[in-house]
Amino acid sequence: MYKTLFTSLALVFIGTTSLFAQQEVDFGRLSVVLSVQPDEVKARYPYRHPQETLEFFEITPGMTVVEALPGQGWYSKILLSYLGQEGALIGADYSDDLYPLFGFFNEEQLAERAQFVTDFPVDAAEWGGADAGSVGAFKLGALPEEMKGTADAVLFIRALHNLARFESQGGFLTAALQNAYDVLKPGGIVGVVQHEAREDMPDEFADGSHGYLKKIFVIETMQDAGFEYVAESAINQNDKDQPGEDDIVWRLPPTLITSRDNPELKAEMEAIGESNRMTLLFRKPE
Repeated sequence: MYKTLFTSLALVFIGTTSLFAQQEVDFGRLSVVLSVQPDEVKARYPYRHPQETLEFFEITPGMTVVEALPGQGWYSKILLSYLGQEGALIGADYSDDLYPLFGFFNEEQLAERAQFVTDFPVDAAEWGGADAGSVGAFKLGALPEEMKGTADAVLFIRALHNLARFESQGGFLTAALQNAYDVLKPGGIVGVVQHEAREDMPDEFADGSHGYLKKIFVIETMQDAGFEYVAESAINQNDKDQPGEDDIVWRLPPTLITSRDNPELKAEMEAIGESNRMTLLFRKPE
């Protein structure tokens, strides 16, 4: 099936691979930005494929990009340098009401996360250097009115599973996707990278509590939120990741939560690498 992503961009799909015929799109700047990242960041490239992923999502300098759950800034640092002075990065963190549901955050940690909207722009302003653009922030479920219709892209990179996991306790996934729809300009895109559960796994396993979601669930949920499904890519797949029903995604690098005191098991998990991930592209209708 053939679709047009932008008026200046023709996408041709062959299986799960997209070939781009573009006008004035040059990803050389992205290659340069990636080449100067610290070694600990580059160590993740074989699993996270930032060049191929951001190209597939058609992220280009000058865009305004919303990044859901930026965490310690692995992608944020790349994006700030890449988007440049004419671009903008907006961090979007979980709702304050979601964090207590994890059950392991103390009061001090919860208070720290509650300061995200003020803290993230200050921290991120130092990540992109002199060439970085502006930085903003909001909490998912509380999109400021002035941000509506301002973004070119929203990225949910390994960020949907906990929203889905706690959906029944606060409508967190519904609210996040509504925010994504509202913040985007008409024709804006949503890029999703998400730990992928095999279709033969039980739905109870793939509810987000193990870190994994099924592709059909993500696609249908995005469509229900008003987005058009555009394409998928196999760039972040890892066939070595074959979890059983009792496994969690955090058993794998970089977390290795189940093998920190077991060198043999740790080596086993490191041999698998990071998780098997779907990479999906959606669009807000024009």
